[in-house]
Amino acid sequence: MDPFDAGAGGLLKQPKSVWATAGASVVAFMGIGLVDPILPSIAQGLDATASQVSLLFTSYFLITAVAMLVTGFVSSRIGGRKTLLLGLAFVVVFAGLAGTSGSVGELVGFRAGWGLGNALFVSTALAVIVGAAAGGSAAAILLYESALGLGMACGPLLGALLGDASWRYPFFGTAFLMAIGFLCITVFLKEQPTPARKTSLLDPIKALGHGGLASAAVSAFFYNYTFFTVLAFTPFVLNMSPYRSGAVFFAWGLLLAVFSVIVAPRLQKRFGSLKVLGGSLVLLAADVLVLGYGSHTTAVVCTILSGAFIGVNNTVYTELALGVSDAPRPVASAGYNFVRWFAAAAAPYFAPKIEEWTDIHIPFVVAALTAVAGAVVVVVRRKALTYEAEELEPKHATEDGVTVFAN
Repeated sequence: MDPFDAGAGGLLKQPKSVWATAGASVVAFMGIGLVDPILPSIAQGLDATASQVSLLFTSYFLITAVAMLVTGFVSSRIGGRKTLLLGLAFVVVFAGLAGTSGSVGELVGFRAGWGLGNALFVSTALAVIVGAAAGGSAAAILLYESALGLGMACGPLLGALLGDASWRYPFFGTAFLMAIGFLCITVFLKEQPTPARKTSLLDPIKALGHGGLASAAVSAFFYNYTFFTVLAFTPFVLNMSPYRSGAVFFAWGLLLAVFSVIVAPRLQKRFGSLKVLGGSLVLLAADVLVLGYGSHTTAVVCTILSGAFIGVNNTVYTELALGVSDAPRPVASAGYNFVRWFAAAAAPYFAPKIEEWTDIHIPFVVAALTAVAGAVVVVVRRKALTYEAEELEPKHATEDGVTVFAN
């Protein structure tokens, strides 16, 4: 079946509840890259260093990582709809408060609360989309990946447009958009039944006892360090106005969306998932290395180009987390995301610190090495990572509650 087919069950013919959840997901993913083009402006406005401002990412993703263990516990008890609304409410409140911050400490703290809300929402969104979508999980996952790519592309653009007037406005803008998402979910998404089996806090940790899932998580950990070095540290290196930086990361996000939704599945079909993943990681390492040592123009081009490799990697890693173990998909994916999001918290903190200790090139050398390390794990553990490619059925996503496929 072609998931782009507009007929019954196609990507373009979905219930209002699916579109409402997908639309709110776009805004949720926008929050990840929203601060990218305004990082220098925030540093200037709050008289802070690059390493201090980078804590906006670190606090956000540290809370997100820990929350991965909690979201399944919550959703399996109160249901998907209530979990989505709870997450959206957190984002509205803390994004709005972030815009009122008078210091970096306040902003970092509010961003952490925002991360908790985003984790509750994003970790539940795919399960809700899969459960409500027409045409099975193939169209649902494609719609979710599209929301991810669109959000990652539009986040920097919104940050640039609003941040050109004041670094505070993007935070207020996000709160407003998420409030609209809250209303849409309230109106269009029916109450979700609570799952028959409740998820415990330790279930995701126990799932990591599977060698294949643990290998995928460790490889993704290394990859995420590279990913978020590009996302959180590169804006300081480019040192551009919010508009120009937003344009660069908008182009980056478009490549990410195209390669995750359109290119990656075709490459996987032709070469196999593990070969595609290993090759893409190595190419990302080379791209990041050139980014660190090239001219300013080269750095811009390599930043945009990295979106292609990141898009491919996101898709393959998501499918590995879904299919590599025999654990229920939501539980396996929660454990996988718990591991990999710690790297997303570490990279924004360590990259500017490494620059302070050495020079501006070395953070990209480290990022290139972590991408290679991710590829090495894929090669060494290829037998454990091998799984049979099959269309993902929604059975686990709906019977076990929350899923955690946030890329």
